[in-house]
Amino acid sequence: MGEKVKLVMLLGGGAILGSVSTLVLLKLLPRRRGQKYIKEDFRLQGDGLTLETTKRDYSSNGDHQRADADLLKDEIVSEQLTRNIQFFGLESLQKVTKSYVVVIGLGGVGSHAASMLLRSGVGKLLLVDFDQVSLSSLNRHAVATRADVGTPKAHCLKKHFSSVFPESSIEAKVLLYDASTEEEILSGNPDFVLDCIDNIDTKVALLAACVRRGVKVLSATGAGARADPTRIRVADLKESTNDPLSRAVRHRLRKDYGIEGGIPVVFSLEKPKVKLLPFRGPNGEEENPSDYQIVPGFRVRIVPVLGTIPAIFGQIMASYVVTQLARFQVQMEPVVNLDMDHYRVLHQRLIEHEESLFGTATHVQVDVEEVMYVVKELWHGRSAREQIAKDVGRAMWRSVNELMLVRLMNMSKGPLTIYEKRNQSFSQE
Repeated sequence: MGEKVKLVMLLGGGAILGSVSTLVLLKLLPRRRGQKYIKEDFRLQGDGLTLETTKRDYSSNGDHQRADADLLKDEIVSEQLTRNIQFFGLESLQKVTKSYVVVIGLGGVGSHAASMLLRSGVGKLLLVDFDQVSLSSLNRHAVATRADVGTPKAHCLKKHFSSVFPESSIEAKVLLYDASTEEEILSGNPDFVLDCIDNIDTKVALLAACVRRGVKVLSATGAGARADPTRIRVADLKESTNDPLSRAVRHRLRKDYGIEGGIPVVFSLEKPKVKLLPFRGPNGEEENPSDYQIVPGFRVRIVPVLGTIPAIFGQIMASYVVTQLARFQVQMEPVVNLDMDHYRVLHQRLIEHEESLFGTATHVQVDVEEVMYVVKELWHGRSAREQIAKDVGRAMWRSVNELMLVRLMNMSKGPLTIYEKRNQSFSQE
């Protein structure tokens, strides 16, 4: 028994010594920026720990200047981002750490997008939202707790972010985006703007401003009233379907600004599962929601939201932006709205084409699922005859009569294998 006690004491003493040594090393490592920003961001006041947001907080960088070019030279930062370095490579990740991203709308979608941008090493973030954290928003917000209820969403995120990645320059603005705040929010040449706004007027104005300024923007459409994460896609605004918000935005952009497309959006192919809840006043009877609007044009009625879906929207947005910043090539799933009946028609036409040329279709050794693979994965819904690759147009798939698959042949080599057919021998006309 005495030997066991000695062994336990020895192990415990070693663990304590190791912990103390680690803390000492962390203190000795360079903390050029992190400690400074934590100290400047918080002030003790009469009501406890209060976050202060001023332009003076980040005067070492200058207002809206690029992030620290040497961020990855900090040993702790490079260790924290080591998996990203391994994934992208050092030079590519340096592009991320030097980037400046603006996130507008910090609810269920925007909070998750901003959180993963931070954790991915974005060197400078501007967080913008005029709203406060509510108790009902805790089912989908990335970081808010009950203690944050009633505080501005922008301040809530900044407070949390300072403990996750203090080396990042984070600015929070409690603002409503409109024409009067455009310059304050979009100045400074951001590398990307994330539109996570759910109000049509504000969203349209922001997207039009980004197009006018030549600023890259990624927009989120409706994440509420949906439940299937496998139906979420990233495509051009003109490709989005089954989404009332994107339909309205598309119409307004075309009508008011002459913008037809060219704006990437995150959207769901899933039709909304539930509808807006009826608005009931204090007496419990259904009333006109516009009578209770605090901000004109903003929704008062409640959209039922499964918290996982806006979170996934935000994660997808962050992934898209980070890979773009790192110049990392990603081929998004094409939006091809064909059902299995259409693929069966294409397969049957391929067989008929072979029979008309050779009197037999024995060399057609593909089934309907492989036809679907050829159309979606290999050709991404595009025609082999097009000299310039274009995004799949909404009208392109309205008539399957214009689609056809043909087999390219080299008669001297005999029938091609299925593998060769998949990778080189089928073209879509």
